[in-house]
Amino acid sequence: MIRAAAITLAGLVATGTAAAQTTPDTPAPPSDQTYAIHGQATFVAQGVGGFASPYAGTNSLTPHQVKETFDATAFIGVRPWRGAELWANPEIDQGFGLSNTLGAAGFPSAEAYKVGKASPYFRLQRLFFRQTIGLGGERQAVDAAQNMLGGSHDANRIVLTIGKFGVGDVFDTNAYAHDPRGDFLNWSVVDAGTFDYAADAWGYSYGVSGELYTGPWTFRLGGFNLSKIPNGETLETGFGQYQVDAEVEHRHTVAGRAGAVRVTVFRNRGQFSRFDDAVAYALATGGPVDPVPTRRRLTRIGAQVNAEQALTDTFGLFVRAGYADGSIEPYDFTDIDRTAQVGGALSGKGWGRTNDRVGLALVVNGISAAHRRYLAAGGIGVLIGDGRLPDAGAEQIAELYYDLAALKGINLTLDAQHIANPGYNRDRGPANVLAVRLHGGF
Repeated sequence: MIRAAAITLAGLVATGTAAAQTTPDTPAPPSDQTYAIHGQATFVAQGVGGFASPYAGTNSLTPHQVKETFDATAFIGVRPWRGAELWANPEIDQGFGLSNTLGAAGFPSAEAYKVGKASPYFRLQRLFFRQTIGLGGERQAVDAAQNMLGGSHDANRIVLTIGKFGVGDVFDTNAYAHDPRGDFLNWSVVDAGTFDYAADAWGYSYGVSGELYTGPWTFRLGGFNLSKIPNGETLETGFGQYQVDAEVEHRHTVAGRAGAVRVTVFRNRGQFSRFDDAVAYALATGGPVDPVPTRRRLTRIGAQVNAEQALTDTFGLFVRAGYADGSIEPYDFTDIDRTAQVGGALSGKGWGRTNDRVGLALVVNGISAAHRRYLAAGGIGVLIGDGRLPDAGAEQIAELYYDLAALKGINLTLDAQHIANPGYNRDRGPANVLAVRLHGGF
Protein backbone atom coordinates (compact mmCIF):
# COMPACT_ATOMS: atom_id res chain seq x y z
CA MET A 1 0.00 0.00 0.00
CA ILE A 2 2.83 2.39 0.88
CA ARG A 3 4.56 1.48 -2.40
CA ALA A 4 1.36 2.16 -4.37
CA ALA A 5 0.96 5.52 -2.70
CA ALA A 6 4.57 6.44 -3.48
CA ILE A 7 4.13 5.53 -7.13
CA THR A 8 0.92 7.56 -7.30
CA LEU A 9 2.61 10.54 -5.68
CA ALA A 10 5.56 10.33 -8.10
CA GLY A 11 3.14 10.26 -11.00
CA LEU A 12 1.30 13.34 -9.75
CA VAL A 13 4.59 15.21 -9.29
CA ALA A 14 5.76 14.25 -12.80
CA THR A 15 2.41 15.29 -14.26
CA GLY A 16 2.48 18.60 -12.42
CA THR A 17 6.06 19.28 -13.56
CA ALA A 18 5.18 18.54 -17.18
CA ALA A 19 2.15 20.81 -16.95
CA ALA A 20 4.29 23.58 -15.53
CA GLN A 21 6.77 23.28 -18.41
CA THR A 22 4.19 23.03 -21.20
CA THR A 23 1.92 25.94 -22.09
CA PRO A 24 -0.89 26.01 -24.65
CA ASP A 25 1.48 27.92 -26.97
CA THR A 26 4.23 25.28 -26.70
CA PRO A 27 3.53 22.03 -28.56
CA ALA A 28 4.33 18.90 -26.61
CA PRO A 29 7.47 17.10 -27.81
CA PRO A 30 6.84 14.04 -30.00
CA SER A 31 6.56 10.73 -28.21
CA ASP A 32 9.56 8.42 -28.38
CA GLN A 33 9.52 5.54 -30.84
CA THR A 34 9.94 2.17 -29.18
CA TYR A 35 11.16 0.33 -32.27
CA ALA A 36 11.78 0.86 -35.99
CA ILE A 37 12.76 -1.03 -39.11
CA HIS A 38 14.28 0.78 -42.09
CA GLY A 39 15.93 -0.53 -45.23
CA GLN A 40 18.04 0.54 -48.18
CA ALA A 41 19.43 -0.92 -51.39
CA THR A 42 22.09 0.67 -53.59
CA PHE A 43 23.40 -0.40 -56.99
CA VAL A 44 26.39 1.33 -58.60
CA ALA A 45 27.76 0.64 -62.09
CA GLN A 46 31.04 2.44 -62.71
CA GLY A 47 33.38 2.47 -65.68
CA VAL A 48 36.63 4.06 -66.77
CA GLY A 49 37.71 4.70 -70.35
CA GLY A 50 41.12 4.68 -71.93
CA PHE A 51 44.04 6.66 -70.53
CA ALA A 52 47.82 6.71 -70.68
CA SER A 53 49.22 3.59 -69.01
CA PRO A 54 52.80 2.94 -70.16
CA TYR A 55 53.40 0.48 -67.31
CA ALA A 56 51.41 -1.04 -64.45
CA GLY A 57 52.06 -2.51 -61.05
CA THR A 58 50.23 -4.67 -58.55
CA ASN A 59 47.90 -1.86 -57.46
CA SER A 60 47.47 0.06 -60.72
CA LEU A 61 44.20 1.28 -62.17
CA THR A 62 43.45 -0.53 -65.45
CA PRO A 63 41.94 1.30 -68.46
CA HIS A 64 38.77 0.20 -70.25
CA GLN A 65 36.70 -1.56 -67.59
CA VAL A 66 33.23 -1.50 -66.05
CA LYS A 67 32.39 -2.89 -62.59
CA GLU A 68 29.30 -2.97 -60.38
CA THR A 69 28.49 -3.16 -56.68
CA PHE A 70 25.27 -3.87 -54.82
CA ASP A 71 24.30 -3.75 -51.16
CA ALA A 72 21.05 -4.12 -49.26
CA THR A 73 20.84 -3.18 -45.58
CA ALA A 74 18.26 -3.48 -42.83
CA PHE A 75 18.31 -1.01 -39.93
CA ILE A 76 16.59 -2.63 -36.95
CA GLY A 77 16.29 -0.60 -33.75
CA VAL A 78 14.59 -0.92 -30.35
CA ARG A 79 14.41 1.35 -27.31
CA PRO A 80 14.90 -0.76 -24.15
CA TRP A 81 14.41 2.26 -21.86
CA ARG A 82 14.22 6.03 -22.11
CA GLY A 83 17.20 7.54 -23.93
CA ALA A 84 18.55 4.14 -24.98
CA GLU A 85 18.70 2.63 -28.48
CA LEU A 86 19.97 -0.74 -29.70
CA TRP A 87 20.62 -1.08 -33.44
CA ALA A 88 21.60 -3.95 -35.75
CA ASN A 89 22.45 -3.54 -39.45
CA PRO A 90 22.52 -6.87 -41.29
CA GLU A 91 23.65 -6.41 -44.88
CA ILE A 92 24.04 -8.31 -48.14
CA ASP A 93 26.94 -7.21 -50.37
CA GLN A 94 28.15 -8.13 -53.83
CA GLY A 95 30.40 -6.81 -56.58
CA PHE A 96 33.79 -5.24 -57.24
CA GLY A 97 35.28 -1.79 -57.47
CA LEU A 98 37.37 -0.80 -60.48
CA SER A 99 40.61 -2.84 -60.52
CA ASN A 100 39.35 -4.57 -57.36
CA THR A 101 39.27 -1.21 -55.53
CA LEU A 102 42.85 -0.26 -56.42
CA GLY A 103 44.69 2.35 -58.46
CA ALA A 104 43.79 5.75 -57.01
CA ALA A 105 44.32 7.12 -53.52
CA GLY A 106 41.06 9.03 -53.93
CA PHE A 107 39.22 5.92 -55.12
CA PRO A 108 36.14 6.77 -57.21
CA SER A 109 33.52 4.68 -55.36
CA ALA A 110 33.03 4.55 -51.59
CA GLU A 111 30.34 1.94 -52.30
CA ALA A 112 33.15 -0.42 -53.35
CA TYR A 113 34.73 -2.19 -50.39
CA LYS A 114 38.29 -3.51 -50.26
CA VAL A 115 36.81 -7.02 -50.45
CA GLY A 116 35.04 -7.89 -53.69
CA LYS A 117 32.98 -11.01 -54.36
CA ALA A 118 30.96 -12.10 -57.38
CA SER A 119 28.26 -13.80 -55.32
CA PRO A 120 26.15 -12.04 -52.67
CA TYR A 121 27.32 -12.58 -49.09
CA PHE A 122 26.04 -11.62 -45.64
CA ARG A 123 27.68 -9.30 -43.07
CA LEU A 124 26.50 -7.83 -39.79
CA GLN A 125 28.02 -4.41 -40.41
CA ARG A 126 26.78 -2.63 -37.28
CA LEU A 127 25.61 -3.79 -33.87
CA PHE A 128 25.72 -0.99 -31.31
CA PHE A 129 24.08 0.51 -28.25
CA ARG A 130 23.50 4.24 -27.79
CA GLN A 131 22.52 6.03 -24.59
CA THR A 132 21.47 9.68 -24.53
CA ILE A 133 21.59 11.48 -21.18
CA GLY A 134 19.73 14.78 -21.01
CA LEU A 135 21.40 17.80 -19.42
CA GLY A 136 18.63 20.34 -19.92
CA GLY A 137 18.03 23.11 -22.40
CA GLU A 138 15.43 23.29 -25.14
CA ARG A 139 13.64 20.06 -25.91
CA GLN A 140 14.41 19.22 -29.57
CA ALA A 141 12.50 16.93 -31.90
CA VAL A 142 14.38 13.97 -33.39
CA ASP A 143 13.22 12.75 -36.79
CA ALA A 144 13.10 9.01 -37.30
CA ALA A 145 15.88 7.85 -39.63
CA GLN A 146 18.20 4.96 -40.30
CA ASN A 147 19.90 4.14 -36.96
CA MET A 148 17.93 6.89 -35.21
CA LEU A 149 14.62 6.42 -33.37
CA GLY A 150 12.20 9.33 -33.54
CA GLY A 151 11.26 11.33 -30.48
CA SER A 152 12.95 14.19 -28.67
CA HIS A 153 16.01 14.98 -26.60
CA ASP A 154 17.54 17.82 -24.61
CA ALA A 155 19.63 20.34 -26.55
CA ASN A 156 22.34 19.84 -23.92
CA ARG A 157 23.13 16.16 -23.61
CA ILE A 158 25.68 13.38 -23.45
CA VAL A 159 25.58 10.62 -26.08
CA LEU A 160 27.45 7.37 -25.48
CA THR A 161 27.83 4.76 -28.25
CA ILE A 162 29.44 1.33 -27.88
CA GLY A 163 29.69 -1.69 -30.15
CA LYS A 164 30.43 -2.19 -33.83
CA PHE A 165 29.87 0.89 -35.98
CA GLY A 166 31.74 3.24 -38.31
CA VAL A 167 34.10 5.93 -37.06
CA GLY A 168 32.50 8.14 -39.71
CA ASP A 169 29.09 7.65 -38.07
CA VAL A 170 30.30 10.03 -35.34
CA PHE A 171 33.39 11.89 -36.61
CA ASP A 172 34.08 14.06 -39.70
CA THR A 173 30.42 14.25 -40.72
CA ASN A 174 29.27 16.82 -43.27
CA ALA A 175 25.78 17.69 -44.49
CA TYR A 176 26.88 17.92 -48.13
CA ALA A 177 29.66 15.34 -48.53
CA HIS A 178 29.51 12.22 -46.38
CA ASP A 179 27.08 9.70 -47.89
CA PRO A 180 28.12 7.64 -50.95
CA ARG A 181 24.56 6.34 -51.20
CA GLY A 182 23.15 9.85 -51.57
CA ASP A 183 25.78 12.42 -52.53
CA PHE A 184 29.44 12.14 -53.65
CA LEU A 185 31.08 8.79 -54.40
CA ASN A 186 34.82 9.50 -54.19
CA TRP A 187 36.55 8.26 -51.03
CA SER A 188 38.43 11.51 -50.50
CA VAL A 189 35.22 13.58 -50.74
CA VAL A 190 33.08 11.40 -48.48
CA ASP A 191 35.73 11.75 -45.73
CA ALA A 192 38.98 13.65 -45.41
CA GLY A 193 41.51 11.56 -47.32
CA THR A 194 44.06 11.92 -44.53
CA PHE A 195 41.64 10.60 -41.88
CA ASP A 196 43.18 7.12 -41.45
CA TYR A 197 40.18 5.96 -39.45
CA ALA A 198 40.10 2.55 -37.78
CA ALA A 199 38.14 0.04 -39.84
CA ASP A 200 38.00 -3.43 -41.26
CA ALA A 201 37.96 -3.87 -45.04
CA TRP A 202 34.26 -2.86 -45.05
CA GLY A 203 34.74 0.35 -43.06
CA TYR A 204 33.57 -0.62 -39.54
CA SER A 205 35.23 -1.13 -36.17
CA TYR A 206 34.58 -2.13 -32.56
CA GLY A 207 34.79 0.85 -30.28
CA VAL A 208 33.23 3.39 -27.98
CA SER A 209 32.53 7.10 -28.38
CA GLY A 210 31.24 9.87 -26.17
CA GLU A 211 29.70 13.19 -27.26
CA LEU A 212 28.94 16.23 -25.13
CA TYR A 213 26.47 18.73 -26.64
CA THR A 214 26.40 22.08 -24.88
CA GLY A 215 24.94 25.14 -26.58
CA PRO A 216 26.52 25.56 -30.04
CA TRP A 217 29.45 23.28 -29.13
CA THR A 218 29.97 19.52 -29.34
CA PHE A 219 33.00 17.68 -27.99
CA ARG A 220 33.63 14.11 -29.13
CA LEU A 221 36.08 11.43 -28.00
CA GLY A 222 36.36 7.84 -29.20
CA GLY A 223 38.53 4.72 -29.06
CA PHE A 224 38.46 2.03 -31.76
CA ASN A 225 40.21 -1.18 -32.74
CA LEU A 226 42.47 -1.12 -35.79
CA SER A 227 42.52 -4.15 -38.07
CA LYS A 228 45.01 -6.88 -37.15
CA ILE A 229 47.11 -6.13 -40.25
CA PRO A 230 46.96 -2.95 -42.38
CA ASN A 231 43.93 -2.89 -44.64
CA GLY A 232 42.84 -6.22 -43.15
CA GLU A 233 39.51 -8.02 -42.95
CA THR A 234 39.85 -8.93 -39.25
CA LEU A 235 39.73 -6.41 -36.43
CA GLU A 236 41.64 -6.43 -33.17
CA THR A 237 39.35 -7.29 -30.26
CA GLY A 238 41.27 -6.05 -27.22
CA PHE A 239 42.64 -2.69 -28.38
CA GLY A 240 46.09 -4.24 -28.89
CA GLN A 241 46.29 -1.92 -31.89
CA TYR A 242 43.97 1.02 -31.55
CA GLN A 243 42.93 4.51 -32.58
CA VAL A 244 41.91 7.47 -30.43
CA ASP A 245 39.79 10.19 -32.08
CA ALA A 246 38.89 13.62 -30.74
CA GLU A 247 36.72 16.29 -32.35
CA VAL A 248 35.44 19.77 -31.55
CA GLU A 249 32.41 21.09 -33.45
CA HIS A 250 30.90 24.57 -33.41
CA ARG A 251 27.52 25.25 -34.97
CA HIS A 252 26.61 28.78 -36.01
CA THR A 253 24.47 30.87 -38.32
CA VAL A 254 25.61 33.41 -40.91
CA ALA A 255 22.86 35.75 -42.09
CA GLY A 256 20.39 33.28 -40.61
CA ARG A 257 21.88 30.31 -42.49
CA ALA A 258 23.16 27.25 -40.60
CA GLY A 259 26.79 26.24 -40.70
CA ALA A 260 29.34 24.22 -38.72
CA VAL A 261 33.08 23.88 -38.29
CA ARG A 262 34.74 20.69 -37.03
CA VAL A 263 38.35 20.00 -36.10
CA THR A 264 39.28 16.33 -35.78
CA VAL A 265 42.51 14.67 -34.65
CA PHE A 266 43.43 10.99 -34.60
CA ARG A 267 46.21 8.91 -33.06
CA ASN A 268 46.92 5.38 -34.32
CA ARG A 269 49.07 3.06 -32.24
CA GLY A 270 50.16 -0.29 -33.65
CA GLN A 271 52.63 -2.24 -35.75
CA PHE A 272 53.64 0.17 -38.54
CA SER A 273 56.69 0.72 -40.71
CA ARG A 274 58.44 3.93 -41.59
CA PHE A 275 58.70 4.29 -45.37
CA ASP A 276 62.44 4.99 -45.31
CA ASP A 277 63.06 1.94 -43.09
CA ALA A 278 61.31 -0.31 -45.61
CA VAL A 279 63.38 1.11 -48.48
CA ALA A 280 66.65 0.83 -46.51
CA TYR A 281 65.89 -2.78 -45.57
CA ALA A 282 65.24 -3.67 -49.22
CA LEU A 283 68.53 -2.07 -50.31
CA ALA A 284 70.45 -3.89 -47.57
CA THR A 285 68.95 -7.31 -48.33
CA GLY A 286 68.55 -7.01 -52.09
CA GLY A 287 64.89 -7.96 -51.81
CA PRO A 288 61.71 -6.16 -52.82
CA VAL A 289 60.42 -3.19 -50.87
CA ASP A 290 58.17 -4.69 -48.20
CA PRO A 291 57.09 -2.90 -45.00
CA VAL A 292 56.42 -6.13 -43.07
CA PRO A 293 60.01 -6.82 -41.85
CA THR A 294 60.42 -3.28 -40.50
CA ARG A 295 57.09 -2.95 -38.72
CA ARG A 296 57.34 -2.13 -35.03
CA ARG A 297 55.30 -0.37 -32.37
CA LEU A 298 54.79 3.19 -33.65
CA THR A 299 52.32 6.05 -33.41
CA ARG A 300 50.81 7.82 -36.41
CA ILE A 301 48.85 11.03 -35.98
CA GLY A 302 46.80 13.34 -38.17
CA ALA A 303 44.30 16.19 -38.11
CA GLN A 304 41.71 17.77 -40.36
CA VAL A 305 39.30 20.69 -40.46
CA ASN A 306 35.83 20.30 -41.96
CA ALA A 307 33.32 23.12 -42.54
CA GLU A 308 29.88 23.49 -44.10
CA GLN A 309 27.75 26.56 -44.69
CA ALA A 310 24.30 27.08 -46.17
CA LEU A 311 24.30 30.22 -48.32
CA THR A 312 20.66 30.11 -49.43
CA ASP A 313 17.68 27.83 -48.89
CA THR A 314 18.89 25.70 -51.80
CA PHE A 315 22.69 26.06 -51.96
CA GLY A 316 25.50 25.18 -49.56
CA LEU A 317 29.29 24.99 -49.58
CA PHE A 318 31.77 22.69 -47.82
CA VAL A 319 35.54 22.52 -47.39
CA ARG A 320 37.94 20.02 -45.85
CA ALA A 321 41.70 20.04 -45.36
CA GLY A 322 43.84 17.44 -43.65
CA TYR A 323 47.37 16.41 -42.71
CA ALA A 324 48.79 13.07 -41.53
CA ASP A 325 52.29 11.89 -40.62
CA GLY A 326 53.74 11.03 -44.04
CA SER A 327 56.82 9.24 -42.73
CA ILE A 328 54.77 6.23 -41.54
CA GLU A 329 52.57 3.96 -43.65
CA PRO A 330 48.79 4.56 -43.58
CA TYR A 331 46.92 1.72 -41.92
CA ASP A 332 43.21 1.29 -42.58
CA PHE A 333 41.96 3.96 -45.01
CA THR A 334 44.01 5.13 -47.99
CA ASP A 335 47.36 6.52 -49.18
CA ILE A 336 46.94 10.26 -48.57
CA ASP A 337 49.20 12.44 -46.40
CA ARG A 338 47.85 15.87 -47.44
CA THR A 339 44.41 16.76 -48.74
CA ALA A 340 42.24 19.77 -49.54
CA GLN A 341 38.73 19.82 -50.97
CA VAL A 342 36.06 22.37 -51.77
CA GLY A 343 32.59 21.84 -53.12
CA GLY A 344 28.94 22.68 -53.09
CA ALA A 345 25.47 21.21 -53.46
CA LEU A 346 22.38 22.79 -54.99
CA SER A 347 18.79 21.58 -54.79
CA GLY A 348 16.65 21.59 -57.92
CA LYS A 349 14.01 23.98 -56.61
CA GLY A 350 15.06 26.63 -59.10
CA TRP A 351 14.09 24.44 -62.06
CA GLY A 352 11.00 22.87 -60.51
CA ARG A 353 12.72 19.75 -59.11
CA THR A 354 12.85 20.49 -55.38
CA ASN A 355 14.06 17.04 -54.36
CA ASP A 356 16.77 16.78 -57.02
CA ARG A 357 20.35 17.78 -56.18
CA VAL A 358 23.49 18.60 -58.10
CA GLY A 359 26.93 18.58 -56.46
CA LEU A 360 30.47 19.52 -57.46
CA ALA A 361 33.69 18.81 -55.55
CA LEU A 362 37.35 19.56 -56.30
CA VAL A 363 40.07 17.66 -54.42
CA VAL A 364 43.86 17.72 -54.32
CA ASN A 365 45.64 14.83 -52.57
CA GLY A 366 49.37 14.63 -51.86
CA ILE A 367 52.03 12.49 -50.21
CA SER A 368 55.25 13.16 -48.33
CA ALA A 369 58.78 12.91 -49.79
CA ALA A 370 59.35 9.66 -47.85
CA HIS A 371 56.11 8.24 -49.25
CA ARG A 372 57.23 9.16 -52.78
CA ARG A 373 60.60 7.43 -52.26
CA TYR A 374 58.80 4.30 -51.07
CA LEU A 375 56.50 4.15 -54.13
CA ALA A 376 59.37 5.01 -56.49
CA ALA A 377 61.33 2.04 -55.11
CA GLY A 378 58.45 -0.30 -55.95
CA GLY A 379 56.53 -0.20 -52.67
CA ILE A 380 52.85 -1.09 -52.51
CA GLY A 381 50.36 0.98 -50.52
CA VAL A 382 46.84 0.44 -49.22
CA LEU A 383 45.30 1.20 -52.61
CA ILE A 384 48.13 2.30 -54.91
CA GLY A 385 51.46 1.10 -56.27
CA ASP A 386 52.47 1.17 -59.94
CA GLY A 387 55.80 -0.56 -59.33
CA ARG A 388 57.66 2.70 -59.96
CA LEU A 389 57.10 6.44 -59.64
CA PRO A 390 59.60 8.34 -61.80
CA ASP A 391 57.53 11.52 -62.02
CA ALA A 392 55.32 12.11 -58.97
CA GLY A 393 52.58 14.71 -58.84
CA ALA A 394 49.54 15.58 -56.78
CA GLU A 395 46.40 13.53 -57.40
CA GLN A 396 43.72 15.96 -58.59
CA ILE A 397 40.06 14.99 -58.66
CA ALA A 398 36.89 16.68 -59.87
CA GLU A 399 33.52 15.05 -59.20
CA LEU A 400 30.11 16.15 -60.50
CA TYR A 401 26.81 14.40 -59.80
CA TYR A 402 23.13 14.90 -60.51
CA ASP A 403 20.76 13.09 -58.16
CA LEU A 404 17.27 12.63 -59.58
CA ALA A 405 14.39 11.95 -57.18
CA ALA A 406 12.72 9.54 -59.60
CA LEU A 407 9.98 8.24 -57.29
CA LYS A 408 9.25 8.56 -53.59
CA GLY A 409 12.13 6.80 -51.84
CA ILE A 410 13.97 6.00 -55.09
CA ASN A 411 16.83 8.10 -56.50
CA LEU A 412 18.84 7.79 -59.70
CA THR A 413 22.26 9.47 -59.81
CA LEU A 414 24.61 10.19 -62.70
CA ASP A 415 28.20 10.75 -61.54
CA ALA A 416 31.32 11.85 -63.43
CA GLN A 417 34.88 12.06 -62.09
CA HIS A 418 38.13 13.27 -63.61
CA ILE A 419 41.26 11.92 -61.88
CA ALA A 420 44.57 13.48 -62.91
CA ASN A 421 47.76 11.64 -61.89
CA PRO A 422 46.03 8.57 -60.38
CA GLY A 423 48.27 7.13 -57.67
CA TYR A 424 50.35 10.38 -57.81
CA ASN A 425 51.83 9.21 -61.13
CA ARG A 426 52.21 11.82 -63.89
CA ASP A 427 52.95 9.01 -66.38
CA ARG A 428 49.41 7.62 -66.00
CA GLY A 429 46.01 9.09 -66.70
CA PRO A 430 44.07 11.26 -66.61
CA ALA A 431 41.25 8.79 -65.94
CA ASN A 432 37.65 9.74 -66.65
CA VAL A 433 35.19 7.70 -64.59
CA LEU A 434 31.44 7.57 -65.14
CA ALA A 435 28.89 5.97 -62.82
CA VAL A 436 25.18 5.32 -62.47
CA ARG A 437 23.75 4.84 -58.97
CA LEU A 438 20.28 3.55 -58.15
CA HIS A 439 19.26 3.90 -54.51
CA GLY A 440 16.07 3.13 -52.66
CA GLY A 441 15.20 3.35 -48.98
CA PHE A 442 12.38 3.37 -46.49
